Amino acid sequence: MEPNDVTIQPTPPCEDVAIEAPSCEPLYDGPDRRGGDRRQGNLDRRSGFDRRRGPGRRRTEDRRSAEEGEMTAEQWEFIQAVNDYKSVNKRPFPTWTEVLDIVKAIGYRKVAERGDIR
Repeated sequence: MEPNDVTIQPTPPCEDVAIEAPSCEPLYDGPDRRGGDRRQGNLDRRSGFDRRRGPGRRRTEDRRSAEEGEMTAEQWEFIQAVNDYKSVNKRPFPTWTEVLDIVKAIGYRKVAERGDIR
């Protein structure tokens, strides 16, 4: 063997070592914090409101049905149009300009003045 040749011996995994090696010991020696889920949940038990929305803020009927998986035919058509656009153009996140193009492509046109946004 030449002076510059190095032989590397594979190190056995820690489970197969008969003696306790220092490299097998955990680096953290504090209390075990892996117990249960420490998050308390977002539902405020006093009022039943979802705290992420703020106190007293209720969802609209359309928002609630969409979040619960119930969609109108119009909503379903829009979702399918967006998914078709994303797959054809290989773009996972269309820009707002592209979303407007999708809306126009499925037949929507501005025919009235702007109304209030819910």
